[in-house]
Order: sequence, then structure tokens, then C-alpha cells
Amino acid sequence: MKRPNDTFTILALFARVAGARLALGALLSTLVVWAGMALLGTSGWFISATALAGLAGATFMFNVFVPSAAIRLLALGRTFGRYAERMVTHDATFAVLATLREQLFRGWAAPDAARTLLRRPARLLFRLTHDIDALESIYLRLLAPACAALGAALLAGVLLGAIDLRLGVAMFAWLVLCGGGIAVIVARRARVLALHRVRALERLRAASIDLVAGQTDLLMAGRLTAQCAQLGALDGRLAQVDDALHQLEVRAGWGWAAGSHATVACVLLAVGMLAERKLIGAPLAALALLTALTALEPFAALRRGAIEAGRSALAARRVAPRLRQNSPATPGPSLPDADTALRLLDASVVHAGRDGAALHAVMLRIGSGERVAIIGASGAGKSTLLALAAGELAPASGQVQAQACTWLTQHTELFQDSVRDNLRLAAPAASDAQLWDALHAAGLEHDILQFGRGLDTMLGEGGLGLSGGQARRLALARLLLKQSPFWLLDEPTEALDSATAADVLARLAQHAHGRTVLLATHLRREAALADRLLMLKDGRIAADLQRGTFAFNAALLALRHD
Repeated sequence: MKRPNDTFTILALFARVAGARLALGALLSTLVVWAGMALLGTSGWFISATALAGLAGATFMFNVFVPSAAIRLLALGRTFGRYAERMVTHDATFAVLATLREQLFRGWAAPDAARTLLRRPARLLFRLTHDIDALESIYLRLLAPACAALGAALLAGVLLGAIDLRLGVAMFAWLVLCGGGIAVIVARRARVLALHRVRALERLRAASIDLVAGQTDLLMAGRLTAQCAQLGALDGRLAQVDDALHQLEVRAGWGWAAGSHATVACVLLAVGMLAERKLIGAPLAALALLTALTALEPFAALRRGAIEAGRSALAARRVAPRLRQNSPATPGPSLPDADTALRLLDASVVHAGRDGAALHAVMLRIGSGERVAIIGASGAGKSTLLALAAGELAPASGQVQAQACTWLTQHTELFQDSVRDNLRLAAPAASDAQLWDALHAAGLEHDILQFGRGLDTMLGEGGLGLSGGQARRLALARLLLKQSPFWLLDEPTEALDSATAADVLARLAQHAHGRTVLLATHLRREAALADRLLMLKDGRIAADLQRGTFAFNAALLALRHD
């Protein structure tokens, strides 16, 4: 089956979101160009006609009011038309890009897509910024200017055709072939350079992020100088590509300038011949010359769009496949019986790019109110089982039934925002009193008060400004705000000191009353919260142990102490 054209997919989105406004913007662009051409042509005709009237004296009657009013009207129309055109075209384009970002965010929020992109976060950032910004060139720098240029060629052909039909046809054909041809040639030659530039910029950004984020490790490993050298080399390659694109853009400008001069020269010869035969007068000759002078100028506006056409095409190729995925999102787990929190029926999970299954035909039932710990070696499938219960992974086979749950992930996810807004991710409608109650329950109230600004305290990227223990308590406060009957805890006290870990676990145990708890751990202090141990080995449940049995105690003692 033939793959749909990526550019057509993007254009379909443009038409669906703001088709009427985009069409109006293109029409306004054309009208502005027409007004400019008519203004210059009418001015030339008017000046020539008034000069001839002055030379003729009283024997020649000439109405100066109509053309002078037309000139004023065209000047005002061109000014206000340009303003309206910019407002309409940019407003419509920004509306399309906003819709596009929303669709991509929703698509990448799907569990499988999100996990894939998390492996290459620099690519996600590049898609959301550089690629989407590149798509605006399709309309603002290609389609709208192309419509205006074609309109200019049409108007020039009509005006000159009114003087002489052959001249009008020749003018229209020349403008389309010369003006449009140069744009096509530039776009073809710039395509490879634009692709090299995008890839060089992507590598440069990724290397810069690696340098900033890992400078301490690079310094300790003695690789900081080498990383800086690599960054310099990448910047040099990007500069070379930019220089090549700049030279191509300059040559394109020369080409349009030469074409414009040739156009004026040919029209001058043509109207001279017509004037010599007494077929036209000086005012019409001036009108034709000034029309020819401005006719090729709108094509030169395609220069930037032609240079960026390759970048836009690459962005469309990257973004369009996500837009074509119209299938509904994978449904989450279905609800189990009232007395069941989680049920897995021959559930298997296969991670993309890995051999074998992460979970093999798992059969499991966890009753409401149970506290269950999953133990096992790294890679046994503990986090995968939690992701399956949370609906973050869809089973490759089998069924999953689970109550609505809240997942305290292994890594605390905090954002560069206020403490209040970080908390309200769990409960957007929560009042400040509820937020303080959650902080108090998590043991973080005193620390936040010490910051001075309280809930308005701004955190840095990734929660910068909080210690590891404070960040974990903030995550615990979010967990408590959610009011979920089913908790999924992934190594909740990993990397915390013993005192902080003991306090966090005590608070979890206090507030877990009446809730179902499923936690993944390799620490004895965390597994001690559970009344049931599930031992995973190679993606299979190797043992299911109940508190009070010798096997349960032996498995608990075998875990790492802290």
C-alpha cells in the first residue's frame, strides 16, 4: 500500500483547523501585491499624463482628481491590507501550530509512545520545538507568497495583455517560468543542505545538553576537554552548512534581480516598438514599464521559503506519521470485581527492541485492602508489572483488570514551577488548606514554611532546590492528595538515608489503612510493610508467600537491609 504524502497530511491539518482564515490570508497577500503594482503603475501613468498635459497647454484637457484619488486609495489600501494580511496569516498559522502541538502531546502521552520517546528525550524536545516551528514555513513562506506571486504574474499579464495580447501572454509565461523556476531550483539545491543543517543542529543541541548535564562526570573522567572539542567540531559543521545556505540565498537573489532587469529591458523594447507604431502613448508605456519592474519582486519573497523547504519537508516527514495514527488510544485495564484490586489473566508483556517477554503469562489476583510486595532481582519484571497494573503498558496477550490507582514512581518527577502547582498535578481543584494538610501528612510542612514564600516557592528544573528526602516527601504529599484506593509504589525510599526512609515508610503505613498497596522493592524495610510477597524470576511468579510462614520470613531476611 502506498504511503500517504507527509506534506499533504500537514496541509490537511492546516485546512481543517483554519482553512478559511488561511485562504483569506492568501487572498489578502495577493491583494496587497496587486495594490503595490497598481500604485506604482498608476503613479507612472499619472506623472506621464500630467507632463504631457502640461506640454500640450490649453489644447489638452486632463482630469487630475480621479487618478490622484486612486493613488491615495491604493496607498492606504496597501498599508492597511499588509497589516490585515499579517494579522490573519500569523493568527491562522499559530492556531494550526497550537492544535498540532496539542495532538502531538496527546499522542506522545500514550503509554507506549511515551516510553519510546523517553529513551531519546532530545528527540522529543526537538520535535516539539524545531520541527513544529519549521512547519510554519509551509504556509507563511511558501504557499501564501506563491499565491501572491502567481497573482502578480496574472495581473501583469492582464495589464500588458490589454496593451498587446502577445505581450501579456509572454509576460505571464516568463514570470512563471523565471520567477517560479528559480524558486524550484533553489529549493532542490537547498534540500540536502537543509537536511544536513537540521541534523547538525540536533546533534549540537544533544551534545550541549550532555555537556551541561554531565560536566561533573566528564571532568572526573578527564573527558571534559574532549567533549568541548566535539561540541566545537559540531558547531563548525553547522557554520559550514549555514554559510552554504547563505551563499545559495545570495545567488538566488542575484538570479531574481537579473530576471527583473531582463524583464524591464524586454518590456522597454516592446513598448518602444508599440509606441513607434503609434499603438500606445507615453502614459501606457510608463504603466507597462513600471508594472514589469514590480512583477518579479513577489517571486523574490519565495527565497526564504525555498531555502527552508527541505527543513519543512523533513519536519513533515517526522510529524505526519503521528497525525495519521487515528486509532483510539489503547484502553486501560477493565474494572475487576468489587473485592478485587488487581487481576492478571495469562498476561504477557513484550518490550519493543528486546528479545523475549518481560512478563510470561502471569496469573495473579490481589484482593482489595491487601498489602503486597514484589521482590526479585533487577530485570525480573517488577516495574513492568506495576506499569501493567497502572495501564501504562498494554499486555501483548492476556487480560488485565485493575481498580483506579495512583503510582509513586521510582524517580520523583517534579517540574520547574511552584510547590502549589507541583502538588496540584494530583488534585487540580485542591484548596490551599488541603495542600497544607497533605504537606503536613507527608512531614514537609515545616520545610516549606521555612522557605518564606510557602506554597509559592519556585522549584528549579527537576525539583532543584529540594533535597532528595524533601522531593520524596513532596511526591508522597501528591500521593495522599489523590485519594486513590489502590497504591502502586516503586521503591519508595530508594536513595534515602535510614532516618528519612523510616519516617516516609511510617507515614505510608499510617495512610495506607483501608487501601490496597502493591510495591516493588529489593529492600527489607519496604517489604516489611507487606503481608504477602510475590517473588519474580525472569518474568514469572516463582513464589507467592504469606506473612506468618517460614518461607515469608526467610525471603524477607534475604532482602537487602537498607
